[in-house]
Amino acid sequence: MKNFIIKTPVFSLLFALLIFAGSSCSTASKTQKGAAIGAGAGATVGALIGKTAGNTALGTIIGGAIGGTAGAYIGSKMDLLAKFNQVVLFDAGSADLSADAQTSLKNLAVNMRNNPDVKLAITGYTDSLGTVDYNMDLSVKRARGVKEFLVTAGVNGKRLATLGKGATEQIADNKTQEGREKNRRVVITVLGGKK
Repeated sequence: MKNFIIKTPVFSLLFALLIFAGSSCSTASKTQKGAAIGAGAGATVGALIGKTAGNTALGTIIGGAIGGTAGAYIGSKMDLLAKFNQVVLFDAGSADLSADAQTSLKNLAVNMRNNPDVKLAITGYTDSLGTVDYNMDLSVKRARGVKEFLVTAGVNGKRLATLGKGATEQIADNKTQEGREKNRRVVITVLGGKK
């Protein structure tokens, strides 16, 4: 009877692939994917450390557990950002929220109420049509309009910071209609999460 010796890198790679394959479903959250990737990477590193210490299997298990925990933590932060970071688009010369924007902001308000430690920055922008003063004013109105909508939907206004940047920081070419549409926006980003 032959004894098979599985080399450390092969064992670690198989373990990592098994963990990753189990979580590669397209419906997996970033937390789940992070945990799987972290477990695989941790198992690999743990196996190498375990080999040096004389116990590859134990090193793999400990490394997988530590890596999985770290990956889940990082993934949960990515899930949090995905819930809150949003872009709201506007018609030319308008600070009115579209029906789609209102629906999106209602969902954001629910997430805000469920995560009371999260604070948001709401930054308004415009395309380059119009004067500098007009665009700055309009960008402020857009940001404040989003904030007012969220406050009306039950979010504490102290958790929402607004800023208007006018036609600065363009993300698309203002020479085209499509580019101008992308530049007429409010960007919502997370300022801080749970401590």
